[in-house]
Amino acid sequence: MAGKLATLWAKLKKPSVKYSLIGLLSTGFISGILFWGGFNTAMEATNTMDFCISCHEMHDNVYQEYKKTIHYSNRTGVRAVCSDCHVPRDWTHKMIRKIQASREVWGKLTGTIDTKEKFEAKRLVLAEREWARMKAADSRECRNCHSFEGMDTEKQKMRGAKMHKIAQDEKQTCIDCHKGIAHTKPQGMKEDADEDL
Repeated sequence: MAGKLATLWAKLKKPSVKYSLIGLLSTGFISGILFWGGFNTAMEATNTMDFCISCHEMHDNVYQEYKKTIHYSNRTGVRAVCSDCHVPRDWTHKMIRKIQASREVWGKLTGTIDTKEKFEAKRLVLAEREWARMKAADSRECRNCHSFEGMDTEKQKMRGAKMHKIAQDEKQTCIDCHKGIAHTKPQGMKEDADEDL
């Protein structure tokens, strides 16, 4: 086996007798552009709402909840789709998130949340994982649209303005207060237990 690899490597290192260096470089360059374009097209296709809700686990559960929120329908007509909240915009963090999403594909293949009952049983774990990711990123995806600097607290209700001021002073991030903004809060959350005391 090692001999075959050495022979193959030697052939790859040898200059081509048939093709010119410019021809080889041009072919490599065009192939690279086609690969990169195809790769980016595929990545963007996985960021669409249609792709996200194409499996019944998402369509029948979180999508139905999301349709009842201000992120889906509001007076301005601006709609945040799944990827706006769950996929970073910058390339490096986007690729990291896509790799992490392979766990979700594995869950789809093994059927860990393929029924409403299984989904509800796992909802808290899934939500806590997503909240931890968002908190670690300082709610980066939220801040693509929302920022303290862009808020006009004079136009907010008194309670909202007060809480945003506190959050800004204490260096809090969006997800510290806005859990359940687009999806139903899971039962058994720690905050719920604290409120019962």
